[in-house]
Amino acid sequence: MGTILFFIALIFEIAFTVYCIVTKQNHLKFRNWVRIVAFAAFVILVFSSVIVWSFRWVLLAALLVILAVIGTASLIRNKASNRDYKTSRIVVKAVMMTLLLILVFVPALVFPQHKLPKVTGQYEVATATYTYIDKNRIEEFADTGKNRFVNVQYWYPENADGTHPLLVFSHGASGIKTSNDSTFRELASHGYVVCSIDHPYHSFYTVSDDGSFTLINSDYKMEVDNANKEGIYTREQFYGLIQKWMKLRTDDMNFVIDTIIEKSRNDTAPVYQHISKDKIGVFGHSMGGAASVWIGRDRKDVSAVVNIDAPFFSELAYNNETGNLAASGKAYMTPILNIYSDDVWKQLGSNSTYAANYTADKNFMEAYTVHFQGAKHLSLTDLPLFSPLLANMLQGGKAAIDSYYCIETENELILKFFDYTLKGTGRFTAEGTYGSR
Repeated sequence: MGTILFFIALIFEIAFTVYCIVTKQNHLKFRNWVRIVAFAAFVILVFSSVIVWSFRWVLLAALLVILAVIGTASLIRNKASNRDYKTSRIVVKAVMMTLLLILVFVPALVFPQHKLPKVTGQYEVATATYTYIDKNRIEEFADTGKNRFVNVQYWYPENADGTHPLLVFSHGASGIKTSNDSTFRELASHGYVVCSIDHPYHSFYTVSDDGSFTLINSDYKMEVDNANKEGIYTREQFYGLIQKWMKLRTDDMNFVIDTIIEKSRNDTAPVYQHISKDKIGVFGHSMGGAASVWIGRDRKDVSAVVNIDAPFFSELAYNNETGNLAASGKAYMTPILNIYSDDVWKQLGSNSTYAANYTADKNFMEAYTVHFQGAKHLSLTDLPLFSPLLANMLQGGKAAIDSYYCIETENELILKFFDYTLKGTGRFTAEGTYGSR
């Protein structure tokens, strides 16, 4: 929708400029009426839901309001349409308006309006956000002496009877808590309470209950960027970074899970009253998936893990003799579903970071593996739908797999796995490889 409206506006601006130059008139009256009509058309599109109102339309709406007010005032004054005609002035105005159009359409072009992935459950989905303060930890990233805070968002079945399994999600290296919003909605619609964590200073940004805004830490981001380049860190140094990153992530997840369990006992907020503290699953994307696998090993009350495109950092050991990483070989007892894109799949068996993933069938009591052929790393999040441009830039090109097919099939698999492990519904089966569509 944004692209269509942008090109309509651009074509009109060019055509109108040419018309003015050819006729050697300003045609102000006509332009003013067009401004008013454009604003009215935008309002009609919004109220008819052709345009779904959101942040992406704010700048355009503001421009249309301003132009409509100017146009109305000009018509009331009945300003002559051919006064002080100058070709140079017409051209300058056209260039300025074109630049202004580009500016106001940027949000709609970068974050295009799109249909939402299907939600198939019986329950309406409600959401809630909270900021939790960990009184046992001091924030390491800020020299303020304040306690560590963690922002969370819940998706839960509204007006559902009884209690429901709790699922805790951890985002990727620089992701945000809404990275897999469609997954959370699908799960909540089927009777799960989903809590997604923003890890402050690891997340790209996070907003607390008091409105304070926290961006990703630059040193941490540099560590992650350099870890993905050859020759920056030795394998031993990389192993040390893993331990540091995972310490913060797992501390956050443990704190959130413990907080939720406590609040489910004594907090009257609707979301907590829906939680069954005896049925807990964890899942995450990329670094968040690695943290989830770690939590699945350490906590006895976690009964299921979904790892989305992540290495098993908890299952690695550094070998001093070889100077490389290797699978620890320890048994892993929690049922796990591993979902891989091509980006990770091609590294299994060749990159020691994924040494434990490669041997999962030997060391894991109950492990299921799924590969989305044609998918890239971010195909397993909502970003390719929310912003195809950003997704393609961040992952080095467009994925071959259809974005809707990929995320909806992934959501279906995650739902079936948690139904099997936490609700005891049937057996979990998967095709193994899901092809490009």
